[in-house]
Amino acid sequence: MNQSYTSLFESIQFKSGLQLKNRLVMAPMTNFASHPDGTVSDVEIDYYVRRTKGVGMAVTACAYVTANGKGFEGEFGADHDEMIPSLRRLAEAMKEQGAKAVIQIFHGGRMCPPELVPNGETVSASAVASEEGKVTPRALDEGEVEAMIHAFGETTRRAIEAGFDGVEIHGANGYLIQQFFSPHSNRREDRFGGSVEKRMAFPLAIVDEVKKVVKEYAKQPFIVGYRFSPEEEETPGITMADTLDLVDALSDKELDYLHVSLMDFWSNPRRGVDTSKSRMELLLEKINNRVPLIGVGSLHTPEDAKNAIKTGVPMIALGRELIMEPDWVEKIEKGQEAEIATTISKEDQAKLVVPDPLWQAIMNTPGWFPVVEHTK
Repeated sequence: MNQSYTSLFESIQFKSGLQLKNRLVMAPMTNFASHPDGTVSDVEIDYYVRRTKGVGMAVTACAYVTANGKGFEGEFGADHDEMIPSLRRLAEAMKEQGAKAVIQIFHGGRMCPPELVPNGETVSASAVASEEGKVTPRALDEGEVEAMIHAFGETTRRAIEAGFDGVEIHGANGYLIQQFFSPHSNRREDRFGGSVEKRMAFPLAIVDEVKKVVKEYAKQPFIVGYRFSPEEEETPGITMADTLDLVDALSDKELDYLHVSLMDFWSNPRRGVDTSKSRMELLLEKINNRVPLIGVGSLHTPEDAKNAIKTGVPMIALGRELIMEPDWVEKIEKGQEAEIATTISKEDQAKLVVPDPLWQAIMNTPGWFPVVEHTK
């Protein structure tokens, strides 16, 4: 291996006691390939097996915690105990490759398509439609909010029983947890809405519930992480200043890691803070080594990843890179980084073991992946 990349392969130990063999993480990516009943499919298992050999930790696509939280076609479920055998198949397949297996748990809130949820009724923090959505959700009452917090705990219990190494609480990308934190989607006047502190009550309550369940049910070390999006475009919307307040509170929760959701690792904030510093710089300053942060966003090459680690971020997540090049990590270890694929060809689906719904999305979403006609 080229010695300049050794920083990517140092082990890291979490607060829970679990250790990762390196600093590289498979990012949670939707593959749209589960069965309609929410069970994991064989093609989905094959997709994860193909990509989890080199990374220290792999995070699954999100799994819904209640039936009315299903955010898209082909998402797998973790909302009742009958799902545990399905979840166990996935956990075992991922762990057999040598990676720690973490399941991302989520509720889509107002982003759920009505046709995928019972009675077609979407729910959220408040009855406010998203700017791109036409459906106005129903606001959850306080009792339902408490039940939702409990549902995240119950899904964590199922993850433990299924043999996962951890859960990642999905507080990013405009879904329910973020909807409670956002002043755009949360117009509540009870204890779950209003000031930034009240808007973070729901996310922090979920963290507390998940940690309580882990303490009660996990017989061995179990990872708890939290993913967040730093800003929203909408006005009102989450600002970088809001997120720094949330991250400050999360950093005191004894989590194993925080995971920022970004398209560009080096991007600068929109508003609310010093815009001359990158979002990653601001986050690392606020966290101040209290909890490891996973950075992500257009880190395509080993050189990109090495430069990101130099900023002080402890771990790097790889998303599109592992779809185009499932052997990304192993090729660096073997000194074969020059052979890493940086484009995807229309001929590559079988070789790359990509489920058909995800493949169609890649091929039909201009600009998402560098798609070429033929493999070099």
